[in-house]
Amino acid sequence: MKIFGIGMNYVEHNKELHGTLLNIEEPVVFTKADSSLLTGGKPFFIPAYTQQCDYETELVVRINHLGRSIPERFAHRYYDEVSVGIDFTARDMQKSLREKGLPWDLCKGFDGSAVVGEWQSLKTIGEVQNLHFQLDINGETVQSGFTGDMVHSVDKLVSFISQFFTLKTGDIIFTGTPVGVGPVHIDDHLEGYLEGKKVLEFNVK
Repeated sequence: MKIFGIGMNYVEHNKELHGTLLNIEEPVVFTKADSSLLTGGKPFFIPAYTQQCDYETELVVRINHLGRSIPERFAHRYYDEVSVGIDFTARDMQKSLREKGLPWDLCKGFDGSAVVGEWQSLKTIGEVQNLHFQLDINGETVQSGFTGDMVHSVDKLVSFISQFFTLKTGDIIFTGTPVGVGPVHIDDHLEGYLEGKKVLEFNVK
């Protein structure tokens, strides 16, 4: 199983981080280790080596069969389930790595950093580019997004990634976060919603 992340796929989030990545003509792709996957409502443990661990709420897509060099017009055939996920980022470490021109693996791919909620069928939840999602922390909404605001559509992401990696059943794609990212703290309670349905819930330790 492979876990892909997409950087800067919402314009307002790009501005939020001071336009740190202005060239968004093509998707910005990074990967997370398989040990980063966290499911089933298990708690997320803030790593000791970061002083600012940020949540990034995203629509997550699961690949349903093998594909390579997929044309964008056929990409919709390669997924049929989505969920809400959190791409946790050690933001202070990311800043340091970026300044040195180093890869993001340490700040993005650490254990437990890819939280995924319950999978929902697109047949029942709706069209993939017309979905609303949100994150509540301790009962208050802190981030919300609409997939229609993506710079690069889900189909574009699937097609683009497949030019470089063979996509296999069970691979997942975090499709990017909208504006509103921020830090989590010990004892925070997180709840993620997709089209008003709670699909994600866990605690921070």
